[in-house]
Amino acid sequence: MTGVGTRGTPGRPDGKSGRVVVLGATGFVGRHASAALEAAGHEVLAVARQPGKISASCRFHPMDLVADGPRALAELIDEERPAVVVNAAGVAWTSSETQLRQGNQLLVDRLLTALDEASWRPRLIHLGTVHEYEPQASGAALVEDSPTRPVTPYGRSKLLGTQALLESVRQGRVDALVLRVSNMIGAGIPPGSLLGRIAQQLHADRGTREPVEIRIPPLRSSRDFVDAEDASEAIVAAVAAPEVTGRIVNIGSGESVQVRAMVNLLITASGRAARVLDDPGGTVGTTTDADVMRVDITAARELLGWSPRRRPEQSMRDLWQAVAAG
Repeated sequence: MTGVGTRGTPGRPDGKSGRVVVLGATGFVGRHASAALEAAGHEVLAVARQPGKISASCRFHPMDLVADGPRALAELIDEERPAVVVNAAGVAWTSSETQLRQGNQLLVDRLLTALDEASWRPRLIHLGTVHEYEPQASGAALVEDSPTRPVTPYGRSKLLGTQALLESVRQGRVDALVLRVSNMIGAGIPPGSLLGRIAQQLHADRGTREPVEIRIPPLRSSRDFVDAEDASEAIVAAVAAPEVTGRIVNIGSGESVQVRAMVNLLITASGRAARVLDDPGGTVGTTTDADVMRVDITAARELLGWSPRRRPEQSMRDLWQAVAAG
């Protein structure tokens, strides 16, 4: 299997510097990943359909990874000769199964075809999701060999992409690592998410002295939330560990926090008075995943030397400050 450093790949052999192509670089995950990679000394080429909020020092290359086809990406890889490609592209906050399949399954198929067609062979770091796993019994932590029978369209579409990638690894076609990331939170979280929607509502109603009424579905579940900056540091650690390849590594906080508690932390960070009302007919933030989700991050600690550092309180302050700043 081809590894980083072959064919004169630019950058130091230890992977701590060099060119990195970030796919989906203007999205929530991609922006944080690009910033962390730049801070670690990497030259970042940001690839996305539309320009967005990225560092001024990042070069930007417009590309629709699905519509433009694999040849366009293969040519870009041969021209840029990156040491690593980070796939942070994908679709999450939509109810359309067609969009999920295109953004999470077909996109990976296009990416793998591009890597086959390119003469240059970068290492690939693919960002999966813990929602690819089968829901576990309450209290049980998700480990890398937990069953993968997802119960949501999002989880199923992401799993199909991961399976295609791992099959390419088994065939020796690609040198890749999958990071299965838990529920990411922090500055720039999409407004389609539960916490993003609540933050937008708190900001929109900031001109009134009355308590903000927030109607959300009953929140009885607990989730493993990982700060976006922590998750991005895990990506940097993976780039710097070329010997860790051909496998899945879970990235999360290692803790399970009630979703309702996260909502309360966000309200506190906003400084607003608010009343949270249960709306049994609501749809935002509902899921058929397990009531309690927690991720085992032992492998990330042992293989990547990575551990999360930021607490949910800080993540909610960052989220609110970004919304308040516009």
